[in-house]
Parts: sequence; structure tokens; C-alpha cells
Amino acid sequence: MSAVRRLLTIALAAGGLLVATGLPAVATTATATLTGGTLGFVAAPAATGFSVSLTGADVTANSTQTFDVGDATGSGAGWNISATSTSFTAGSHTLPTTAVTVQAVPTVACDSGATCSVATNGVSYPYSLPAATTAPTATKLFSSVANTGLGNQTVTLVFKLAVPASAFAGNYSSTWTYTLVTGP
Repeated sequence: MSAVRRLLTIALAAGGLLVATGLPAVATTATATLTGGTLGFVAAPAATGFSVSLTGADVTANSTQTFDVGDATGSGAGWNISATSTSFTAGSHTLPTTAVTVQAVPTVACDSGATCSVATNGVSYPYSLPAATTAPTATKLFSSVANTGLGNQTVTLVFKLAVPASAFAGNYSSTWTYTLVTGP
């Protein structure tokens, strides 16, 4: 009986192999729906401040400003930050409307813990921040070209304040307005 049992075992094993290898592969489809989010500042830009000691000559001061931008739209449309301001004033004294500039191309880096498509800037520098008694039309301060700028990232600019030798001492103030919108 052991010979019959062996033949039966071999036959069952061979049949099992035929069944196991005789079936065609089966393919299926997997899907993922990604819904676009929003475009906005991750955190509002902080106030910018300058400290200048008058010397009798023209002087300048620099102030670093960061913009933490979150583009979760998934559109690749790009985005831009535009800016405008009122003139720096202290009572009846005013600094020139051309007093604030950005001289160098800003730096851009992905936020910690975020994988981003670093924004490629489309604005030329130096940039002059528009200023007047009433804030004039805003101009592009930074522009992320199409297919860049996705994810959370920080744009860092260095503003330069030029103070003429003829400036009066005082606590000057100006209102700066930033707008973040879709499109380069």
C-alpha cells in the first residue's frame, strides 16, 4: 500500500502544481483622489523694524523679513506676493518714497518637515517698495513661476532703508501691506 500511497501523493502534488500554476495573473486598479487645499501665509509676516543713528551723512539700515507661504492647491499655477506701503512719517517729517528697497534676490527654503517644490522667483532686483501718503498700487515683491512653489516654504528678503543726511530725528512709521495670490 505504501507504493499506492506514494503514487497518490505524487499525483495529488502534481495536480496541485498544475492548479497553482495554471491560473492566470489577476490585475486590479488602485486609485487615489487628491483634493487641492488652499494658498496662504502659514503665519502672518512679522512687523519690520529699522534702527538708524544719524551721522550727518546718508545712512542705510537693513531688516530681514520672512514670508512663510503654504501652497497646498496642487495646481502648479504658481503664486506671487505683492507689496505696497505708506511713506515713513514722523509728525510732519517724511522719508523719501524711494527709501525702501530689496537689493538682492531672496532666499527660499522648504519648511522643516515639509517636502516642497522650491519656488523659482520671477521678479528682478533691486526692487523698490512703492510708497506714498496713501499707499499706491502694489507691485510684485516675489513671484513663484508655474510648477514651482508647491508645499510650505519660507521666502527671506532683506529690506534696505536709505535715510538721507537731511532727515529729522524721530520715530517714523509706515504701513506695509502684503498680498499673496495665485499666479506668477
